Amino acid sequence: PNGAGKTTCFHCLSGFATPDAGRIIFDGRETTGEAPHRLARSGIARTFQIVKPFRNLTAAENVMVALGHRHYQGPAALLGSWRGRATRRAAVELLERVGLAAEADRKAGLLTLGMLKRLEMARALALEPRLILLDEPLGGLSHEEMRAAADLIAGLRARGLTVILVEHQMRVAMALVDRVVVLDHGALIASGPPERVQADPKVIEAYLGEDAGLP
Repeated sequence: PNGAGKTTCFHCLSGFATPDAGRIIFDGRETTGEAPHRLARSGIARTFQIVKPFRNLTAAENVMVALGHRHYQGPAALLGSWRGRATRRAAVELLERVGLAAEADRKAGLLTLGMLKRLEMARALALEPRLILLDEPLGGLSHEEMRAAADLIAGLRARGLTVILVEHQMRVAMALVDRVVVLDHGALIASGPPERVQADPKVIEAYLGEDAGLP
């Protein structure tokens, strides 16, 4: 439900917030409180619920910035050199992977929401992550765009990438995941296979109210 703490959890996992208690372990190493850029380089990438690209840069240039971060390159290394040309080719390949290659030279500020969500995904994939955190990737999309986004997420899983997904489109989300975790006001109320969690009385109450099961 809204306000459950899902995005806050993502903030903690990706270094934008530090938990008040507990530890975060990634790939056998404690990462609690590490800076976002260090976590990104260690293999954790994320998207954001509200997409904020560099609006005056093209789609390809937005991805090039992420590629430069991965390879420790500053802006000067991305422009006008053989390295910059190679980075652009890599950026276009990533855009093709998310179905956005046709918009490579279009300013991000002119893209639709569905396109921006794909651009956000391409920027995250530029970091070559082992874990990707997707914060409401289907939010605000049309049914056709949702189907395309769901296919893209399924493709990431098929490639062996670990995906943690925050999503309110439950029917689509349930078809994508192996395990569902439900938070309510910061507390864990259910965890397990989709079919079991869907039938959990606590989950039904959290989404529909305490009288949801009454005739």
